Amino acid sequence: MKRWKKILLGLLLVVFISQIPFVYRRYKLGRLNAQILSLQSQRLTSSQNDGLLELVGVSHVHSFLGGHSSGTFQEIIAAANANELDFVLMSEHPDPDLDTGAMTLHGQHGRGLFISGNEVVTGGDRLLVFPGVSDANLAYSMSTSDFLGRHQGNLVFVAYPDSFKTWNAEHYDGVEIYNVYTNAKQINPLTMFFDGLWSYRAYPELLFARFYSRPTEHLRLWDNAIAGTGKRMIGIAGNDAHSNVGISLNDSSGRSLLGLRLDPYERSFRLVRVHVLVRLPLDDKLSEKDVLKALASGNCFVGFDVFGETKGFRFHARDGDEQALMGDEIVLEDEVRMNVEVPVPARVVLLRNGVAVKDDYHVRSQEFFAKEKGSYRVEVYLPQLGKPLADSPWIISNPIYVK
Repeated sequence: MKRWKKILLGLLLVVFISQIPFVYRRYKLGRLNAQILSLQSQRLTSSQNDGLLELVGVSHVHSFLGGHSSGTFQEIIAAANANELDFVLMSEHPDPDLDTGAMTLHGQHGRGLFISGNEVVTGGDRLLVFPGVSDANLAYSMSTSDFLGRHQGNLVFVAYPDSFKTWNAEHYDGVEIYNVYTNAKQINPLTMFFDGLWSYRAYPELLFARFYSRPTEHLRLWDNAIAGTGKRMIGIAGNDAHSNVGISLNDSSGRSLLGLRLDPYERSFRLVRVHVLVRLPLDDKLSEKDVLKALASGNCFVGFDVFGETKGFRFHARDGDEQALMGDEIVLEDEVRMNVEVPVPARVVLLRNGVAVKDDYHVRSQEFFAKEKGSYRVEVYLPQLGKPLADSPWIISNPIYVK
């Protein structure tokens, strides 16, 4: 055999061997998909007549207005409707010459209610503000405390808490405890490219499983903020959707010749969602005020719905005649009886002040008794999905505050 043929065969053999791990990972994603479908066939919820309207939505969404995305309003609306979302919290980057908060999507579009918002940068901190504000482009010249003081009527969340510096500030309402973009920073572009070649067409959303992990540091900072401020602190998740993450090869005109887009809106909206519980009855049809009020009360939880629909999860408490929902306060008289309901059998971890105090497996419905004051929240896991996903939460509740 001629030398060049030997070299060519050697190269082909190297390429073949190098693809074996990616073929195996595609096989594992297929098994994961089957496990998720099997779990979902076991769904059972018992809280459908509890006087609560459960709304499912996403937060931290950007369009072309902020300059970091080319995403159109039409794409965002279509993606929200395809995912049957009830609400979308927009968070446009400021522009020196435009009021992006006023210009972005708001009001009803198809099924979904859109709420305007901004992602602002103060003196070194980032905040999500809902509804949007007209002076978002001036935030960089203000301290975090000054900006928060000017917008006490808005709902404000700490974005990217691992880089937030002003935890002692007043008037912020919550923390973005999970952010898709932050978690995705650990992606190796080369391995993700080959994972995409093998798996993207069959299991595009489940590529998320290649990098998803428990947001341990963000949760620690959230728990510390609750303990340090002594006030209720809402936890939400951010999709940080730009529809601009991926790998591409472009020609000199910018036209894409080859590429892999990891976060088109429709897929990004399937990964993680905020579930908001609105107390019934409503005075009229659902409004922006209803959604923001429930969010401001912390009556919500984070669900990683890509691994199975989390709708139907409940965490509530009772002490005598007093009742509380996640996000609420309840006064400790004798002992507080806490109940968790999960749509499929799962591992349920109860945490007090950020420390696990109870850890039970194969739970659909569980009762806990709290005899000490503190902030109690729940993390739900799916061991059935195997490692490493078994160690990352499927659901993260907001706390119930026992006073």
